[in-house]
Amino acid sequence: MTIPLRSPGSNDQSSQKGLAAGTKDGGYGVGTWDVGPFDNDKAADWCGDLDDAAPEQRVQLIRDALTEVADHGDDYLHSTLAEVAIAAAAIVASQLPGGDPITSPYAPDFLRDGGSVNMPEDIANLGLRALDRVVGDNSEWRELWEDASPESYAEAVAALTPIRSALRAARS
Repeated sequence: MTIPLRSPGSNDQSSQKGLAAGTKDGGYGVGTWDVGPFDNDKAADWCGDLDDAAPEQRVQLIRDALTEVADHGDDYLHSTLAEVAIAAAAIVASQLPGGDPITSPYAPDFLRDGGSVNMPEDIANLGLRALDRVVGDNSEWRELWEDASPESYAEAVAALTPIRSALRAARS
C-alpha cells in the first residue's frame, strides 16, 4: 500500500510505503504504516496514555475520544482525532461478544495481556457514530486515504468492517 507523504507546511506530495500525510493545516507529519486501528503514531500514543491511565479512568478516556469525533458536527475533522477515535472504537469492539481480540503491538499492553474494560451499554452506538463521522464528508482521514489511491481507501474502510460489525451486534 502506498500512502502520500506531506512535509510539515508543504503541499508537496510524494509516495512512500508506510508513511502517511501530515495534517492539511501544516502540522507535523503523522506516521501511518498500515490500515489497522492502531497502525499510526497518534493512535499508538493514545493507546500508551490509555495503558498508563488508572483502570477507573479508561472508560472515560475512550468515551471522550469517541464523543469528540461523533459530536464534531460538519466542521473539518482532522485525521489525528479520527485516528484516536478508530483506536477507541476498536478497543470497545474488542470487549464485546464477537469482537476481535487485541493483538497489535501498538495497542494498550493491558489489553494484549488479557486485561479488559467494562463497557457501558451506550458506548457501542457512540463508537458507530464516531466511525460514521470518520468516513463521512469533511474528514481529513478520508481525504488522505482517498488521495493515496482508491484501493488504499477501500482497504482502510474494509479494516473498519469487523469493528463496525461488533459494535452493531452489541446494539441488537
